Amino acid sequence: MRARVYKSTGSNYWVVDDQGRRWQARARGKFKIDASIRSSNPIAVGDWVELLIESEEQLTAVITNIEARHNYMVRVSPQNRHQKAIVAANIDQALVVATIRSPRTSMGFIDRFLITAEAYHIPAVIVFNKADLLTEPEYKEEWAYRKALYESIGYPTFTIQANNAEGLSTLKDFLKNKTTLICGHSGVGKSTLINALVPGMTIRTQEVSDWSGKGQHTTTFAEMYDCDLNTRIIDTPGVKEFGIVALDQYELAQYFPEMRALMHDCKFNNCLHINEPDCAVKDAIGSRISYDRYESYINIIESLPKNNY
Repeated sequence: MRARVYKSTGSNYWVVDDQGRRWQARARGKFKIDASIRSSNPIAVGDWVELLIESEEQLTAVITNIEARHNYMVRVSPQNRHQKAIVAANIDQALVVATIRSPRTSMGFIDRFLITAEAYHIPAVIVFNKADLLTEPEYKEEWAYRKALYESIGYPTFTIQANNAEGLSTLKDFLKNKTTLICGHSGVGKSTLINALVPGMTIRTQEVSDWSGKGQHTTTFAEMYDCDLNTRIIDTPGVKEFGIVALDQYELAQYFPEMRALMHDCKFNNCLHINEPDCAVKDAIGSRISYDRYESYINIIESLPKNNY
């Protein structure tokens, strides 16, 4: 029987078959999967799997096979920094929820998320939440700058107040008929947003800590929800850092769209866009490439291996 994974706890899985029945399943042994993935979780939310029924009455089954993935998105495994963790599989787009304050989402976090989406050929979108907190000029100015910056690169952006369902219609239309991965720091309002998007959903939410200004985890495991018959969203645990894996220094620039458009004009084909002469990327800093995005590039490249040359 064919089913799709809706929730994974690492050892147990909740899967939904073509008739809409929800089964509790366990994996049978080890699976033959793409060896290049080397993930800490061989079965991910969004995977299509084959089941062997154990109990029709109890709705329990064994997963006997994983179908080939259309795509997947990974980050550094929380348990082992030398391994990948598959965040989700078979998705249409990836959405990062960001906030300007309470808590503040760094541009570095957003950029790492966007780079990973680019690397796995997954369209990305940015949602700025907590619009009601942008009343003070300094916060409003930072939001306007970030919105204009990312839209100029080509990323769709939305500004919402997740606890006000009336202003979510445009975002709902954008998500319709797609499977969307949702990611963000703890406390940015992912759970509140999902409660507003999914009919009848009541995921527990928590306030941001007054003394730390940081959010608290309310989602423990990744889980997929149905908004309607053809629209699904995948909630993920809040993360402090979106760790990039499987890239080296010479690859990084091609996952910055604004750099990718210029790098072929550099004098050297192995240009790192740091100290090399006649670098088209460096020449464009402050015009076609923002100082903040270039700073993100420099910060990230220092953490990556130098493998290609």
